Amino acid sequence: MSPPQKQSVIDRLRALTRKGKFVEAPRMVVSPHALSPSQTLATRMLVVVLLFAVVFGLLWWDRAGLHDQADGEVSFTDVVYFTMITVTTVGYGDIVPVSTRARLIDALVVTPIRFGLWFLFLGTAYQLIIRQYMEGYRMAKLQSTLNRHLIVCGFGHTGFSTTKELLARGAQAEQIVAIDPREDRVRLAGSLGVAAFQADATQEAVLRNAVIEKAKGVIITAGRDDASALILLTARHLNPTVRLIVGAKEEENVKLFKQGGADAIVSPATFGGYILAAAVDHGHIVHYLDDLLTAEGNISLVERTVRPDEIGKTPADLKPDLLLRLYRNNRILTLAELDQVDRLERGDTMVLLKSSRNGT
Repeated sequence: MSPPQKQSVIDRLRALTRKGKFVEAPRMVVSPHALSPSQTLATRMLVVVLLFAVVFGLLWWDRAGLHDQADGEVSFTDVVYFTMITVTTVGYGDIVPVSTRARLIDALVVTPIRFGLWFLFLGTAYQLIIRQYMEGYRMAKLQSTLNRHLIVCGFGHTGFSTTKELLARGAQAEQIVAIDPREDRVRLAGSLGVAAFQADATQEAVLRNAVIEKAKGVIITAGRDDASALILLTARHLNPTVRLIVGAKEEENVKLFKQGGADAIVSPATFGGYILAAAVDHGHIVHYLDDLLTAEGNISLVERTVRPDEIGKTPADLKPDLLLRLYRNNRILTLAELDQVDRLERGDTMVLLKSSRNGT
């Protein structure tokens, strides 16, 4: 696929994700927020206006308990003015509460609102200024440590299970980055000790901030095939050599992912169906597969190249490990064909069945 064609596909897929239910997160953050800065500011400004309106309503209702030192009369403008200077604690003293009820309103209602507004102002300043600075600092610090890391795009059930298994297999938590637009999933990822961004992984800027140019691999489990395809194309565009593993929801989209440059495509629903079907008549197979595929199992599948000390040896010399498949010069030699292999050669890639007690 040529670069112009790929960019055209990316644009079309991005338009599809915007029309669908896959909601773009407004920005990337290290500590997740439910709202963007503009939404947060607008919400808090609305709260401030409502609190001012409450105070104004109370003071206007009890304006007879107020006294204007200038002319003795309290007008609409005077109440607006008195509301502002009272809530902001300026208090020039030109308008004062003189009745018992007015003083009680000021002490029991206006004063708590005054404290609430100040805490609201301080919280907004922290969130929009100090916190943004701290997030930027933490983001830069995180980016400086990322190298040969894994990026998990989408942290639903599949992304969560994948990350747990990666950690069980010895992956370092600080070298895994999870990206998801939902705050609850970001918090879940953080609970596993991995770096977590609340963001839309279909955006180039998000993947760049996850340092995709240094990544070892990108695991795409967006939960929707159109979003996964867009992440795939964007990731491949940003890093032509990174290993891309995609989870496919629909089997019919596997070809699309292959054309998009995926190195491995896994359909959890399809594989689950295979195992469920096998369990009907072969219950022990399911237990064996669970033992085989999880880090806690007694046996495991290992893929690696031939070591220098193994060159010239026969597959039988690998015991107690069992050679199941050999990849040599674009040829695939299955278990039934391995009797044709007299010796192992440099560059051979092996798939081995081994006991977890034998190490890797």
